[in-house]
Amino acid sequence: MTTNGRHIEIMDTTLRDGEQTQGVSFTPEEKVNIAKALLQLLQVDRIEVASAKVSEGEKQAVASLNSWATEEGYLERIEVLGFVDLTRSVDWIVEAGGRVINLLTKGSENHCRNQLGKTLAEHVEGIKKTIDYALQKKLSVNVYLEDWSNGYHDNPDYVFQLMEALNDCDIQRFLLPDTLGVMSPTEVSHAISDMLTHCPGKRFDFHPHNDYGLATANVMAAVEAGASAIHCTVNCLGERAGNASLAEVAVVLKDKMGMQLSINESQIFKLSKMVENFSGKWVADNSPIVGGNVFTQTAGIHADGDQKGGLYESTLSPERFGRTRSYALGKMSGKASLAKNLEALGLSLSPENQEKVLKRIVKIGDSKQSITPDDLPFIIADVMESKDYHHIKLLGCSITSGLNLESTVSIEVELNGENFKSSGTGNGGFDAFINAISKVLEPQNFELPQLEDYEVRIPRGGKTNALTECIITWSNGKKLKTRGVHANQVFAAILATLRMINILLHEREN
Repeated sequence: MTTNGRHIEIMDTTLRDGEQTQGVSFTPEEKVNIAKALLQLLQVDRIEVASAKVSEGEKQAVASLNSWATEEGYLERIEVLGFVDLTRSVDWIVEAGGRVINLLTKGSENHCRNQLGKTLAEHVEGIKKTIDYALQKKLSVNVYLEDWSNGYHDNPDYVFQLMEALNDCDIQRFLLPDTLGVMSPTEVSHAISDMLTHCPGKRFDFHPHNDYGLATANVMAAVEAGASAIHCTVNCLGERAGNASLAEVAVVLKDKMGMQLSINESQIFKLSKMVENFSGKWVADNSPIVGGNVFTQTAGIHADGDQKGGLYESTLSPERFGRTRSYALGKMSGKASLAKNLEALGLSLSPENQEKVLKRIVKIGDSKQSITPDDLPFIIADVMESKDYHHIKLLGCSITSGLNLESTVSIEVELNGENFKSSGTGNGGFDAFINAISKVLEPQNFELPQLEDYEVRIPRGGKTNALTECIITWSNGKKLKTRGVHANQVFAAILATLRMINILLHEREN
């Protein structure tokens, strides 16, 4: 790949094309918050935030965003998709306080003839009238060539005739979409090179989709061919297989092609989590850059190599993205995996005891149960028959639930050698347990941390009588993840909660 260090613009279309993901609809408030984070934190060059005429709620969201952007100096970087409809899209954008229209034209003869039922000359007439009106309203104009990839493949003369017809129009950028994600890197390289040859001096954005899983590779080809900007979305949101991943694009252009970007990559993971929460579309654990496990080494030999000299580390370091490397505990763990986790927890064990703990970890992993670093003190305590993490024990628990009735819980616990009984009611058995245990802990000046995430699962292929694993993430200034296993999912959650309480009680005493 040629490295020339030129600046490549990143245009994020999470709020427009990304919202075309099945089941995704951002509220006006969510849309504004994502837009602000993209511009202020992540520092993308431009964002596309909506399609004109969608709804009144969408218009209000864009107006709110544009009002903020005007005060902060970002208004020229906010774009809205508009249509060849003479005045309607332009008026919608102007009334929302916008400054830039991305005009959707037909980049393929097939679309022009069969969807619009028009000749190229008729389509161009409508385009020019819409552009003229937009310019009168002081909008900056970019032009999409919809279905450009198929249009160029089927009839490049149509594409070049369209470009020639628009040559004298005041258009800032031409946006080249691979609308159906059908191109290969070779095809992208050839097509964009040809566009630049036929249309010298024009600025071209490339807008890829990921139907063949080639979006990032196609981005590399587009940039090498001379594209000046790339369109992408956070977490690959978009129709069908989605758009190019912003995280992948940013890292690949920088690391593999030496391009200059405005992106603040330390904020990529934060934006990914924000969009994940607002969209309800969860990122796969193995997604590059932003996945939950992509900076976790599982094999013991990898942990050993890192311990002896960072042998399995690369320039793609977690610290670049505000993350940390971790070493999984399970059946593939080795001595170095355990040592790395002990180091992170500030614990030390003799070689003999490390061997005992490692055997227990491998045994648990062999049964397909996951092990978190916060489980490690309990495994150590169990193996060594330590009482350090047994400050509180559940001696008895009765849960009663009914349809359309509050759940009730009665518990008996031993806390620092003293027995206590308590009861509670709540919206479900776990909520009732939390209310009951809080009554025991409050006199001890112990406040339960906030529950941040709650996950329940059984092994794949498990039956109705399978063990249930509950993993809860807590937050009290720092994150703490604990796990409980039981045939009853409520008791699994209760065990995870007791582990959390024991850890915090132990920390308080030590």
